[in-house]
Amino acid sequence: MTVAGAVPVVASWREPDGIAPRGTVVVVPGRGEHAGVYERFGRRVAADGYRVWAVSDPTFDEERSTGQIQALLAADPSGEVGPHPRVLVGSDSGALYAAGLVAAGGIGTGVDGVVLVGLPSRDDPPLAVSWDDELAARTSCPAHQGRLRNDDAVRRGALAGRVPGSWFERAQSSSITVPVLGLHGEADAVSPFAAAASWYAGTPTAELVGIAGGRHDVLNDQTHRTAAATVVLFLERLRLGTDAPAIARGVTLR
Repeated sequence: MTVAGAVPVVASWREPDGIAPRGTVVVVPGRGEHAGVYERFGRRVAADGYRVWAVSDPTFDEERSTGQIQALLAADPSGEVGPHPRVLVGSDSGALYAAGLVAAGGIGTGVDGVVLVGLPSRDDPPLAVSWDDELAARTSCPAHQGRLRNDDAVRRGALAGRVPGSWFERAQSSSITVPVLGLHGEADAVSPFAAAASWYAGTPTAELVGIAGGRHDVLNDQTHRTAAATVVLFLERLRLGTDAPAIARGVTLR
């Protein structure tokens, strides 16, 4: 499904042929982005057997994004119901939006977990920089910088826009009861790590993973493989139960 002009409103990446889907992932983009920006992440997670969808930027049209998320959790465009676990993955403002939907019960009981990437806070410093500086703040990956630079559908300067205040009110960390995985760049200049960590501290079911040297969009940073692998490990744990039990444990040898 696309809008005229080739900007994907809903993008999808399916599990390999012959493999039963292991779960359903719905990606919510951040400020100025569109669904296709997460193609690399979507393909990698789908290769591990998960059915991945990405919706439109909710800061552009909140009602449309919510409708897409609700529809995909109920059934995909072919009418097939996505298997559990069903997980929202949000980046930047999309992370805050996803957290708010889950906290406020805005998408019913169809979500088994949520992954939040580059979560904004109220105290984030204002970003008033050039397009090149914005690209550098988003990612240190030259390939992804090049993609964004050559993508006319990405809204330049959007990262400097303020996130709606009502989204912070709705995203009450203490109200989220499903497992939460936070991924945050430790060098994030858009949403500093310390402020994000304080939000996760109020979430009873949250785990926070800091990406060393990571910038704002760790799903598309130089360490994107590590970020995607961390998400897959979380998804695999959710398949075992809503308490996301550990599968692999480190062993102390000395």
